[in-house]
Amino acid sequence: MNRESIVIVGGGLAGATAAKTLRAEGFEGAVSLIADEAHAPYLRPPLSKEYLLGKDGEESLPVVPAGWYAEHDVDLRLGVPVTGVDATARTVDLADGSRLGYTALLLATGARPRSIPLPGSDLDGVMTFRTLDDSRLLREALAGGGRNVVMVGSGWIGMELAAAACSYGNTVTLLGLEQVPLAAAIGPELGAFFRSLHESRGVRFRLPASAAEITGDAGRVTGVRTDAGEVLAADLVVIAVGVVPETTLAAAAGVELKNGILTDASLRTSVPGIFAAGDVANALHPFTSGHHRSEHWSNALNGGKVAARAMLGQEAVLDTIPYFYTDQYDVSMEYSGFPTLVAGAPAIRGSLEDKQFLAFWQRGDSVVAGMSVNWPRADKPQKAIKALVASRTAVSAESLADPGVPLEQLLPEA
Repeated sequence: MNRESIVIVGGGLAGATAAKTLRAEGFEGAVSLIADEAHAPYLRPPLSKEYLLGKDGEESLPVVPAGWYAEHDVDLRLGVPVTGVDATARTVDLADGSRLGYTALLLATGARPRSIPLPGSDLDGVMTFRTLDDSRLLREALAGGGRNVVMVGSGWIGMELAAAACSYGNTVTLLGLEQVPLAAAIGPELGAFFRSLHESRGVRFRLPASAAEITGDAGRVTGVRTDAGEVLAADLVVIAVGVVPETTLAAAAGVELKNGILTDASLRTSVPGIFAAGDVANALHPFTSGHHRSEHWSNALNGGKVAARAMLGQEAVLDTIPYFYTDQYDVSMEYSGFPTLVAGAPAIRGSLEDKQFLAFWQRGDSVVAGMSVNWPRADKPQKAIKALVASRTAVSAESLADPGVPLEQLLPEA
């Protein structure tokens, strides 16, 4: 190769952000962005929220404007999967028969929906949810209302999709393995808050329960039989039981794997010249000194930036506090922190009944995570939560719950 060449495998937010950062940092070498999908890199959160509900159009989804890649000399290849990586020769092979050399390679291969080996899962009307094409299909199926929809999965995506289906006027039943939806993520008290929110809109829950079989007639889904023997009528079944990091290429390249691609805090893998970012990266976080794999857009955004700078030889570390959000009906929630550090019930400021509150989780006397629900943005609650987490400031649960104590007073600089 006559000049430096960086190849990015993966057409999501992490990959596109990395390409954008490389050019912003003045990198003048070749940049190739290779994507399995036929669509230019787009944002995933709206797929289960604003876009699915018809509030935003597809023009709001691209990470960068369509012309950006050509204007910045980024070789964008869509719908061309990478079939192999030779870490010794530093080359990647593409499905169209072409081969690209690299001085640095970023694996931003994301994740794929987890599958369940269910009888009947191949019937028309049964789908998983991950891509823009999935969201288009689901929006078309839901928009007319009046359908029986069964959601298999009680995590964030399952709950968001249930909210969208219900908002369109469909009858929704949700299956999940937990006693309380979202309990694994935010605990039983706040999981029950979200369950009540859905039940007030007519969503029916079967918890804990799993799908044993999907029934059909003439190749089309008609129902779901649960492990308890109940048969639920279904015109549409959405399986949303999480995702699996896409590590096939990394494994073939000899990269160390552990719940994704294992990296250091600068997103370097175990193989020289290969980096990983986004949903697939299980990165060392300086705050916990442990590895964390996050499937949220904030991680992809920040990870793409860090990986790009690290590939350029800069000192760059992924040390941001994890963040995500959800919108369901009239509830807007934001969460910052480390769910793996959470222990015990949160301190609550505000009122669950009024759908406006803050929740703080602590380990010892330090805040490790916090949630804001419909809290005034002018108060900048997430900024305060992130500052509390990052500072490891000792604070009492009573102060966290007391609305008479301004959050600013709890911060270390106060």
